[in-house]
Amino acid sequence: MTITATRTPVAIPARALLACGAVSGPLYFLTSFIQAALRDGFDMTKHPASMLSNGDAGWIQVANFLVSGVLMIAGAIGVGRTLEPGRGSVWGPRLLGVFGVSLLFAAVFKADSGNGFPAGTGQASISTAGVLHMAAGSVGFLSLIVATFVFASRFSRQGHRGWAVYSRATGIAFFVSFAGISSGNANAVVMLAFWATVLLAWGWVTAVVVRTAR
Repeated sequence: MTITATRTPVAIPARALLACGAVSGPLYFLTSFIQAALRDGFDMTKHPASMLSNGDAGWIQVANFLVSGVLMIAGAIGVGRTLEPGRGSVWGPRLLGVFGVSLLFAAVFKADSGNGFPAGTGQASISTAGVLHMAAGSVGFLSLIVATFVFASRFSRQGHRGWAVYSRATGIAFFVSFAGISSGNANAVVMLAFWATVLLAWGWVTAVVVRTAR
């Protein structure tokens, strides 16, 4: 008589998934800021964080996208498992998950170099990978913007007005800065505003995930 052992898949606890989501934003921005300060030729008034994927040390930002994306997807799954049924309980986590997936695509398809970065690079040239990177970024950012309003609606329905205002303000600010940089008029003010609102949006993600874990 032969006994065949079967393994039952072990589900990752929701709190562990939420912890992953909570650290994704701080990890992404800390890694990006350190590189922005140390990489030769990089200027936050001219270059978005995605351009850090270029050059000899570009692998650091590629890894940053990959790790942050995986952590964000895990966090989105954790949020989906934890939220009580109601407004936004389905699409809120899904939109966060789409944002996480977009980070993986941003790692695979690197942004084009140019505008003096890496050091010595001339004007930017448009490549297929660069176009796909921008497409992935657009989908991810728009998903995150919509997510802020989905959660704002949920918070409002639950009577959490402060969280609703915070979510809507984050979405509006991020949308305005994203529209500004997408217009092609990326002067120093627009670029710095974009950096600031990306930080704001990541901070909102972290806050929502931590709140969900409580």
